Amino acid sequence: MALIPVIGLEMHAEMKSTTKVFSPAENTYNDISNLHVNKIDMAFPGILPLVNFECMNKAIEMALILNCKIPEMFMFDRKNYYYPDLPKGYQITQFTKPIGTNGYLNIDVNGEEKKVEILDIHLEEDSASLDHYSYYSLIDYNRAGVPLLETVTAPCLHSASEAVAFLDTMKNIFRYTGISDADIKCGQIRCDVNVSMMEEGSSEFGTKVEVKNVNNIQNVANTIEYEIKRQTELIESGRKDEIVQETRRYDESTNTTITMRSKADAIDYKYFVEPNIPPYKINEELIETIRKQIPVLPNQKKLNYINKLGINSIDANILVKDKDISDYFDELIRLGSDIKMSSNWVINQIMDYINSNDVSIKELYLTPDKLKFIMDQVLLDKISNKQAKELFLMSLELKREPSELIGELGMEQLNDMDEIKSLIINILDNNPKQVEEYKNGKTNMFQYFVGQVMKQTSGKANPVLVREILTALLSE
Repeated sequence: MALIPVIGLEMHAEMKSTTKVFSPAENTYNDISNLHVNKIDMAFPGILPLVNFECMNKAIEMALILNCKIPEMFMFDRKNYYYPDLPKGYQITQFTKPIGTNGYLNIDVNGEEKKVEILDIHLEEDSASLDHYSYYSLIDYNRAGVPLLETVTAPCLHSASEAVAFLDTMKNIFRYTGISDADIKCGQIRCDVNVSMMEEGSSEFGTKVEVKNVNNIQNVANTIEYEIKRQTELIESGRKDEIVQETRRYDESTNTTITMRSKADAIDYKYFVEPNIPPYKINEELIETIRKQIPVLPNQKKLNYINKLGINSIDANILVKDKDISDYFDELIRLGSDIKMSSNWVINQIMDYINSNDVSIKELYLTPDKLKFIMDQVLLDKISNKQAKELFLMSLELKREPSELIGELGMEQLNDMDEIKSLIINILDNNPKQVEEYKNGKTNMFQYFVGQVMKQTSGKANPVLVREILTALLSE
């Protein structure tokens, strides 16, 4: 009996905005607890929520990107499930009319396109964060009231790789549009993961298990893989009844999921329309204005790189995966850098450096104009590729202009044909045995001579000229 995993995701992303969704408190991540808190966040008696229209417009923008149906009214509901981390004890969210429904997003999964169905996308407020200790808990209200955009997929995913591809695509869209910084380190993306197993050929889903608040994309993959393994083993060993509808949590230390509470019946959240916020009409003019403001998104940018710049699909996919990387590359091209060379340097040198040193490309000392200078020196045959890589690293480590270092370190490439020829003749004259071996068929001696030239010039000799001159002299 073959089993098919059935996966649905509820992705929560904290939105980027000047203030919180219902209060004028600053919406900025801060390590100092309870710094960005307002009387509205604290639900003082008689205080009413104040709608942030910037968040409303960004929610509409994301709904349009996800090809959703937009309602005629923007309205909020009250979710009366008790929230110990929200002072008023309930959450303001969207239930009656989510800002987007019945949408879809095409994603790339290992080179194949997959259509992910979107059930709804809605705007709500985040709760405060709780830190639990042995005998007490502490609460930080900085996060309370932060605008949160929740995207709910249909149960249409069937593997961890599909889920990761969807989340990666969504994360990039958030960053490209500026709707969210989607910074995983700051907890700006969280995900509820629903997993069940269905028999192949059946139209009936298995018992769904929900894993709450998985805090990064890799852990989502780990959660799915563990649940698939756990549920499959139970079914195949005849213990299918042990899979119950429940809420679990992911334990990072053991890479397992752990039962939190049973969920035999759907929770009655007692939704009703939020009485303190009037509905707002969404007209076609507003929708079209927002639609025109949508920037070029990763998928379109990838096609532009392939069709307009001639970059292969693998490299294009890497370049668009991170907006900051893509912006850096775009600036190189704007400055007039060689396209193929820029692509290779960004993918191989820049990305390797930032990943190895755990730094952001925005923090990099070597800005696009500085990297262009290094690449230009190679194209002008002033330095070799090897010297360029050395100059690249030294400039980053010393935080010095490559134009200064290249002179101070004497890195200029030797391109004088007469000087190189004289040097090679001298080497050949001093190595008659090796010359004879080469002429008798031992062709690997050619590399020996190249090495001698590079050694005597400290790697400065133009390798192309060295090979040309050597070939000519050895054929005499």
